[in-house]
Amino acid sequence: MQQRRDLSQTHTNRVLLNSQLNTPSWWLPTVILLGIVVIIGWVVIGFILNKGLGVTGLSRPVFWGLMIVTFVFWVGISHAGIMISAILRLTQAEWRRPVTRAAELLTVFSLLTALLFPLIHEGRPWRAYWYAPYDFARGIFPSVRSPLVWDPSAIGTYLTGSTLFLYVALLPDLGNLRDRTTGWQKVFYTMLALGWRGNPRQWKLQTIGGILLSALMLPIFVSVHSIVSWDFAVTTGVEGWHSTIFAPYFVIGAVHSGVSAVVTMMALMRWLWKWGDFIRPEHFDALARLLIVVATGWLGFTFLELIFALYTLEGPELALREMQIFSWPWNVWFIVFLLTGYFIPVPLWLFKKVRNNIAMMFWTSILVNIGMWLERFFIVVPGLARKTPFTFAWESYKPSPIEWFLLGWSVAWVSFLMLLFARFFPLVPLFEQKESQVFTTNVKIGRASVPAIIREQE
Repeated sequence: MQQRRDLSQTHTNRVLLNSQLNTPSWWLPTVILLGIVVIIGWVVIGFILNKGLGVTGLSRPVFWGLMIVTFVFWVGISHAGIMISAILRLTQAEWRRPVTRAAELLTVFSLLTALLFPLIHEGRPWRAYWYAPYDFARGIFPSVRSPLVWDPSAIGTYLTGSTLFLYVALLPDLGNLRDRTTGWQKVFYTMLALGWRGNPRQWKLQTIGGILLSALMLPIFVSVHSIVSWDFAVTTGVEGWHSTIFAPYFVIGAVHSGVSAVVTMMALMRWLWKWGDFIRPEHFDALARLLIVVATGWLGFTFLELIFALYTLEGPELALREMQIFSWPWNVWFIVFLLTGYFIPVPLWLFKKVRNNIAMMFWTSILVNIGMWLERFFIVVPGLARKTPFTFAWESYKPSPIEWFLLGWSVAWVSFLMLLFARFFPLVPLFEQKESQVFTTNVKIGRASVPAIIREQE
């Protein structure tokens, strides 16, 4: 049973459509600032393509660095949409309603951002033959057994399905905006609404479409990050990569980082748009409870990875783990990774006061994603960076300022896209909020009468 506030449809329309009908005063300066960062970032990417990867910190033997780390990180963030929207829709979790669209949107923009980094890392993206089945320029057939061929197929399918999922859920709100605007905006929303009139047949088809897409996206949800993990797991020549647990380890880590990113977004949406009536402490409480379970499972896989290395008693593997845990400066970053990824946020989430404190949830969710980025760094770089018997391959890896800037640029790029979307489309689904009011009833608890959700009806 979930406590509710009785909100009228007029209030719901006025508050949730305020960003589309009346631009907030802070929106334009923020978008301009982010836009400047985005433009500089595209200039930097052009500079890398023009001058080559020598301007980065990549060297032999560390051929994969921050750009691949950031690629894996954003693919992980993209799992937020399916976890929050699809799985919770199928399980009829009532508290999902205010956050579904933001999670779906984060999925789409995270995937778009993730796809950029392998292209940049190619150095010559126009010759990335493994994106297509045949390279007509050089006559080279890619190996279909390589995960580098599976990656673009899986992520492309995931991006297509996620975009359809987002669009189908957006149709009722597009019809609402069409009926409330004039001029070019009305034409714009009329084209996007695809003739939505809200009759019973359209609602039935929209509901069935949402359920079918939810079910169809679940296997893609599992397979995408599993395939990304196989980029490493099938590369047996690098210590620390050939691990049989990488697929579930990457998937549960992706859910941990993705749901935490949704918590960050929810807090910002509540503060910036003043949506306290719709995004309430109980939603943060529910997500924190989910994160406790997910984070504990992720921590178990983290220690399994270390235990498997000890179990094999292979010299190179033990040397790698010794370098990660005991050698300077890796040991400092390893401690920071564990503290931010689990041992600071999860014990705090055990207390209800923390789970209901929006500011605490905001900062702990940011800590989680700092830790999860470090986790990807520890997977990618140390195995390549450990000294090899070949003395000519003893160069150390130090990320260049360009790589650090592109990491920050990716955050600005996603934020920029999110704010552009929020200007034209509602971030909280109106029809979900109104539907929840239909299922609201007054429940007698002691002497008090409380508006609550008992169960969701078909």
